[in-house]
Amino acid sequence: MIRLPPVHRELLALSLPIAGIQFAQIALTTTDLVMLGLIGMEAVAAGGLALLLYNQFRTICVGMVTGLGNLVAMAYGRGETRSGDGVCDAVAREEIRDLVRSALLLATLVALLAGGLLVALGYYLAVLGQDAAVAALARPVMVALAPGLLPMVWLNVLRQFAVGLRRPGSLLAVTLISIGVNAALNAIFIYGWMGVPQLGLVGVGLSTTCVQLWTLLVYLRAIRRAPHFKGLVPLDFWRARRSTVLRIARMGIPIALAYGLEAAVASFSAVLIGHFGAVALAASNVVHQLTKIVYQVNVGLSHGSSIMVSRALGRGQLREIGAIARAALLIGWLPMVGTGVAYLTVPTWTLLPFLGAHPDPAVYAAAAALLWLGAMSQVLAATQNIFIGLLRGLGNTASGLTRTAAGYGAIGLPAIFVGSEGLGWGAQGAWLGMCIAFGATSLLLWQRFAADLERLTKAP
Repeated sequence: MIRLPPVHRELLALSLPIAGIQFAQIALTTTDLVMLGLIGMEAVAAGGLALLLYNQFRTICVGMVTGLGNLVAMAYGRGETRSGDGVCDAVAREEIRDLVRSALLLATLVALLAGGLLVALGYYLAVLGQDAAVAALARPVMVALAPGLLPMVWLNVLRQFAVGLRRPGSLLAVTLISIGVNAALNAIFIYGWMGVPQLGLVGVGLSTTCVQLWTLLVYLRAIRRAPHFKGLVPLDFWRARRSTVLRIARMGIPIALAYGLEAAVASFSAVLIGHFGAVALAASNVVHQLTKIVYQVNVGLSHGSSIMVSRALGRGQLREIGAIARAALLIGWLPMVGTGVAYLTVPTWTLLPFLGAHPDPAVYAAAAALLWLGAMSQVLAATQNIFIGLLRGLGNTASGLTRTAAGYGAIGLPAIFVGSEGLGWGAQGAWLGMCIAFGATSLLLWQRFAADLERLTKAP
């Protein structure tokens, strides 16, 4: 039997439940896309576009509260050090309560703003060059998705709180159940079962919003009753301290912008690919969703390694940080490469869940042609995501933002435009540009992390 080093075991123990939660979350939109495939190719194009743009705003909202997990972990680590017996002291518990209360207020404000922007964007899809029929179908789906941003970001506040206390598995069971609930609601709303009006495509957006609200209520009830969380989750967010809200926002804004830039790469690509017709957009949506599924492994590793780094920093154990980084990269690359090989060797089975046993020949051919670029992009995207988490663990969110802005904005977005429009390579050119964006960002983030780690370990 292979015995893993302690740092690998600890990282897996923390990251796998987080990855499981991420899988469950991405399964919601995956279920939505599968159900859209039952309606038709145009539904995949329009609904997939709506979900992709919803994900853009969802990602920014999540980024605004992601730093809460690191702040909770550092507060808990300081409390352990002060108590001397590995138990969080009263000072740290009060700090954690203040952080949670303030994060809930920030989450509320951000979600309301993002929801309004998502609805407004739905009325400008045609202006952005989308097919008129696709834009008309996507708009009401976006309106139905927008209210779900509020319970979604509240749920992420609670998730970051649980992750910061190194108890991420507490949300896994709830999110797994939500997959089945989402699939059932999709069918009920789309086809008008059980006396519900037949909503068609709009039902997909409505079911996602309902599931987000249901998941929040179930998890909130569970977390407030759990003994290890008792007294640490105040809901009176209107009493939040302004200084603490600003503290979380200062940490969250760079994270949100960095996450938003990553999501913008996919959104910008989708808008450009939409210029080449519904077939190209539908194929790209399928491959994008496929890569997002396996990518969640590295989201878990990014969060897990980030929390481990923050805790090590709070306890003054700087020498452990390098080992955490190496473990995260090694564990993260293995599933990315393995699934990439599967994409290329068995494309029919890879695309079967989304396109069915008898797919549209044009959509299948377009999607199969994108799989090799999808395999490449997920390896590079995973690398940059892990380094973003490691830098966040060091408290350096500003450098994460400046380097993602350079990698995505200055290098990636022009590469996507040139590949798709300038060179006329269409969807494949856009995906090649995404690979360039993720590769350049990974290199820039690695350089910053290596410099920060060297500075910390050499400091007196």
